Amino acid sequence: MDVKFTAIISVLISFAISAVLCPILIPFLRKLKFGQTIREEGPKAHAKKSGTPTMGGVAILISIAVTSLLFVKDHPKLIPILFTTVGFGVVGLLDDFIKVVLKRSEGLKPWQKLLGQLVIAGILCYYLLTSDVVSTAMIIPFTGGKTLNLGWFFIPAFFVIVLGTDNGVNLTDGLDGLCTSVTILVAVFFTVVSIGEESGIEPITGAVVGSLLGFLVFNAYPARVFMGDTGSLALGGFVVSTAFMLQMPIFILLVGFIYFAETLSVMLQVAYFKKTHGKRLFRMTPIHHHFELGGWSETRIVTVFSTVTALLCLIAYLAM
Repeated sequence: MDVKFTAIISVLISFAISAVLCPILIPFLRKLKFGQTIREEGPKAHAKKSGTPTMGGVAILISIAVTSLLFVKDHPKLIPILFTTVGFGVVGLLDDFIKVVLKRSEGLKPWQKLLGQLVIAGILCYYLLTSDVVSTAMIIPFTGGKTLNLGWFFIPAFFVIVLGTDNGVNLTDGLDGLCTSVTILVAVFFTVVSIGEESGIEPITGAVVGSLLGFLVFNAYPARVFMGDTGSLALGGFVVSTAFMLQMPIFILLVGFIYFAETLSVMLQVAYFKKTHGKRLFRMTPIHHHFELGGWSETRIVTVFSTVTALLCLIAYLAM
């Protein structure tokens, strides 16, 4: 089957599944009272979102998994990506379940969430190190295809990149449609690259595009459902595992700049707060809240952040 046709079909199938699942899932989550709890220290305007159904990431996961399994026989290279996406999604699902159902606002304890992420990441790392299907060398942007081989330093670098990216995507999920919109563009970029390189992973990259397009219909402002950690951690797993399968983890700094900026803003805020004994560098972090408290509407922030991502994806394509 032609790679372009495969990618388009995977987008359409996943979109259809997501678009059908969400209207079924939303009333079900509302009936079970699986509503979002808004943190008190967050923007006051978010108080009206309290009770909005969360854990909508289940629809994203099902759409991606079902679509990918339809193509897995002829595209075995998508298996590591699917494993990582679902694995991180399960960690997020447990976190959401504890928050929403068991009414423990902190969800999984930090060490529990980290342990789950490390186990999934460790399995992916072992695959990359022992498999002859993909190299651990990383393509360096703007060098015409030259690669960086870290040797055994690949292992610590791998875990830093995986955990940083996954938690960056998680932090980006703070406004209606923000994480969804940004990640659609990142997934489109990976789909285009996969088609061009004939890498064999386009069914799952296309599935992510389709699932998020279907989800965005219900997640755009004003959101009828949130993806929760179930969705954001799964998407983080998708982004980073796809990047490694394409030997493009360095490119995450370009296409995933928004994820990086969200994470960096939190780190700088905490460091500055401790250094100055209570002063703040930003109005609030992650950085999308800084702009929100500065008078930007949610839709404007989503539009600007998505535009930045789209432009950086174009630059990243030129940098290959």
